[in-house]
Amino acid sequence: MLNLNRDVVVVGAGPSGLTAARELKKAGLTVAVLEARDRVGGRTWTGTVDGAMLEIGGQWVSPDQTVLLELLDELGLQTYPRYREGESMYIGADGVPVRYAGDSFPVDPDTQAEMDKLTALLDGLAADIGATEPWAHPKARELDTISFHHWLRQHSSNEEACNNIGLFIAGGMLTKPAHAFSALQAVLMAASAGSFTHLTDEDFILDRRVVGGMQQVSLLLAQELGDDVVLNSPVRTINWEPDAEGHRVKVASDGATVNARFVIMAVPPNLYSRVSFNPPLPRRQHQMHQHQSLGLVIKVHAVYSRPFWRNSGLSGTCFGAGSLVQEVYDNTNFGDTRGTLVGFVSDEKADAVFELGADGRKRAILESIAGFLGAEALEPEVYYESDWGSEEWTRGAYASSYDLGGLHRYGKDQHAPVGPIYWSSSDLAAEGYQHVDGAIRMGRQTAARILEVARVAVPAGA
Repeated sequence: MLNLNRDVVVVGAGPSGLTAARELKKAGLTVAVLEARDRVGGRTWTGTVDGAMLEIGGQWVSPDQTVLLELLDELGLQTYPRYREGESMYIGADGVPVRYAGDSFPVDPDTQAEMDKLTALLDGLAADIGATEPWAHPKARELDTISFHHWLRQHSSNEEACNNIGLFIAGGMLTKPAHAFSALQAVLMAASAGSFTHLTDEDFILDRRVVGGMQQVSLLLAQELGDDVVLNSPVRTINWEPDAEGHRVKVASDGATVNARFVIMAVPPNLYSRVSFNPPLPRRQHQMHQHQSLGLVIKVHAVYSRPFWRNSGLSGTCFGAGSLVQEVYDNTNFGDTRGTLVGFVSDEKADAVFELGADGRKRAILESIAGFLGAEALEPEVYYESDWGSEEWTRGAYASSYDLGGLHRYGKDQHAPVGPIYWSSSDLAAEGYQHVDGAIRMGRQTAARILEVARVAVPAGA
């Protein structure tokens, strides 16, 4: 058991916690990062399964993620574009697969007009409300007390249009049914990416990948921090009290006890309750955390001896709001001669297939992908399901969101420190919400807030 004395202890060695630790250490404070897992990276995880490198966690980089792009450049990491040549596949309400080119789904003119109308409405709201303080907007309560499902149908009677638009935020991002979160939460998701149109454009939001995998960001940051990162150390208790320099904190984990002045909780909000706080967190925090939860998605990886879909003039991009696998993309690794597809089974559809045995689930998922790309999809060389819902130290994916009515009620307090305890994760970001970019932004912002307080508590030269 390690006994450490530090200025700041960071709970969680994902991109946000490691970024905060790095910034604080550069500024001259001492840090310790306590990580429950046997690895760093949090919800980014690049693994090897049956000889295939797979991005088990977060992986994509889009042009708006400027902070991530800057860090990748600083760390010497290269990116490459997602394969997108050829036609895409769409399965609509009639269940018939259709090839198409361009940005628009091959739907009838009325459905397209309704989709365009809904997109314009969401783009307008995202621009007006923004990502920084959506709870402060005059329309916040109105939009937060209606589900996204019902908001869409309030503005359109075209069911296919509503399902297609809903797909991009419900199954595609929040990984919850559209009736389980509010229209305001949907607007925040759109605003965090710059616009709703960005979320519908797979060539934007899923633009590039990191050569060698996204987890390298965390691995390289942890390498800089060295022995200040302690793995296999889930934090059990955080005790604190005021003192002459601000606060005295004692953090006890399975691998270390750290005496510090500040704490950063760099884990998703659903894990805050895994820690015993003394004194207990305020009532407001207890209530808020109970209204934040992660969604559920199965990220499916299927590796083939060759990217067979390309020989048919297909990009590997597939959409079907009613399909078991709602989205499929070519996820072939840089320089790999094999072909990899990645697909996503979200929310209630994930519930349904988890009731099947492993063989039945694999068969159902591959049959759904084959519905887009043909029978060759049924026989991958490597098949793997990323099931973050069963991960002890995550318990869902991709990130947390508020339940109906929660965002306007609690959002203004989600960054509020409790004594020496600060909160930092992509779940709480504005720009880059749910993404590695947002995690890095939050890490930097949290470090800056602590540095400001630390300088006041202990003036320079004291």
